[in-house]
Amino acid sequence: MIIAIDGFSGSGKSSFARAIAERLGYIFIDTGAMYRAVTLRALEAGAIGNNGVDGEKLERILDNIRLEFRVGANGRSELYIDGRRADERIRSIEVSDAVSRVAALPEVRRRLVAMQQEMGGARGVVMDGRDIGTTVFPDAELKIFLTADPSVRAARRYEELRAAGVDVSLAEIERDIRERDAADQQRAVSPLRRADDAIVLDNSHMTPQEQMEWVMARARGLLPAG
Repeated sequence: MIIAIDGFSGSGKSSFARAIAERLGYIFIDTGAMYRAVTLRALEAGAIGNNGVDGEKLERILDNIRLEFRVGANGRSELYIDGRRADERIRSIEVSDAVSRVAALPEVRRRLVAMQQEMGGARGVVMDGRDIGTTVFPDAELKIFLTADPSVRAARRYEELRAAGVDVSLAEIERDIRERDAADQQRAVSPLRRADDAIVLDNSHMTPQEQMEWVMARARGLLPAG
């Protein structure tokens, strides 16, 4: 089956989706990594500059790029760009700084949604994002809308950054999260919203184990016997 996980920034969608995929032996399709992959190729081709994104160069990239997720030896999904593993390269600072500009382009979103739908054609995938259950896979067998109180999400992010040695303000992080929530819900292309048939999971006060038990209880009724 297809498991679609949408939800707010900082709610733990990717970690949750990856853990579910590993538990079920499914492919985890990291949609954010796909946008990063296109951004990486655009940077390499000189398609991103101070004046914006070169549409012609970007279109050639979209016409030719091959993206694939494979299960590695450790059981985790790994992204390959044109046959080469790319997990580390897409996490560079340059890609992080430019990906929002690329991901906001309607043509990029249209092409990647089509790729995601093709990847999920054989089923057996877990995919997370902000429009998976509404736009990419409206027919997904299990749809989850993940959320958590903004103050809880801010505290989690605060602890992550402090552990990494980054001096940040908790109030500033929470303000950024609330602004991101509003922007995600109000954007013109594929805004964040809960699908009518999605099950809401508020993980504000849940451990990863409790979340896994929650989703497995719901998935068992949809999985074949055994």
